[in-house]
Amino acid sequence: MNRMVLTGVATLGLIAGGAAQAQEQTFISIGTGGVTGVYYPAGGAICRLVNRDRAEHGIRCGVESTGGSIFNINALRSGELEFGVAQSDWQYHAFNGTSRFEEDGAFEDLRAVFALHPEPFTVVARADAGITNFEDLEGKRVNVGNPGSGQRGTMEVVMEAMGWTMDSFALTTELQAGEQAQALCDGNIDAIVYTVGHPSGAIQEATTACDTVLVNVDNDVIRALVDERDYYRMATIPGGMYRGTDEDISTFGVGATFVTSAAVPEEVVFHVTRAIFENLDQFRALHPALESLDPSEMVSDGLSAPIHDGAARYFADAGLTD
Repeated sequence: MNRMVLTGVATLGLIAGGAAQAQEQTFISIGTGGVTGVYYPAGGAICRLVNRDRAEHGIRCGVESTGGSIFNINALRSGELEFGVAQSDWQYHAFNGTSRFEEDGAFEDLRAVFALHPEPFTVVARADAGITNFEDLEGKRVNVGNPGSGQRGTMEVVMEAMGWTMDSFALTTELQAGEQAQALCDGNIDAIVYTVGHPSGAIQEATTACDTVLVNVDNDVIRALVDERDYYRMATIPGGMYRGTDEDISTFGVGATFVTSAAVPEEVVFHVTRAIFENLDQFRALHPALESLDPSEMVSDGLSAPIHDGAARYFADAGLTD
């Protein structure tokens, strides 16, 4: 991972009004997820917009494919990354030192920047596996996701609520997002679970390569989970989005959020935030999952850690917050 580095390769010069014409180079890295998910292209889209104006602010942005939400948050904590994409539930748990973060304690320097796209908890099953609802996963061969990923963490929360353990399944695999579609279509597993924005390249791959169905994840246990936790919400995956599933799918979900650390300078976060919000139409166009982004929701939805001072400054300047 690249740590933030300041180099004196550019000299400072001033133009009218005192603005910097050139700045020292600042290198930042964004932790994302697997290349077939939405986090990686979303991170790439952020970097593209930041790098477009690097002559003005001196920030050069790079994107890293990582294990996902929990990995990214831990890398922020250790200083290996400057920014990351993370599910809203894992942002909450990291800041409060709960769930998977209980042993390490609260990450009090975690800071929210803005919210991204909704992420429904998605179950895709082989059409011949006899899985018509979420409860049917018991006794089947299921990919629960790689350790450190948001999908794995959320699946473990759901399993506990359902009274399931890993032994409740005939087989569990820990494949990364980019590996699970092939395993499903090769007949090595019966179903995959994936917390992801839609449309998703990984889900598209699975549903086009073999006969599959998306499965409703909606019962009293799930509804209770949503009622008890502010970072969860019920969600719908529109019918017809993927081959094999014509009806709307009812499930629950979280939101993807863009996060950083209090150690990252205010000026850096300000310019990264400004690059997105002042070019929001271009940002929305860079991936279908980003098309419905609403600025009023981006400044608040699923942001349980404090807003970084740099982002808060931009939001106030732009009239998005009081």
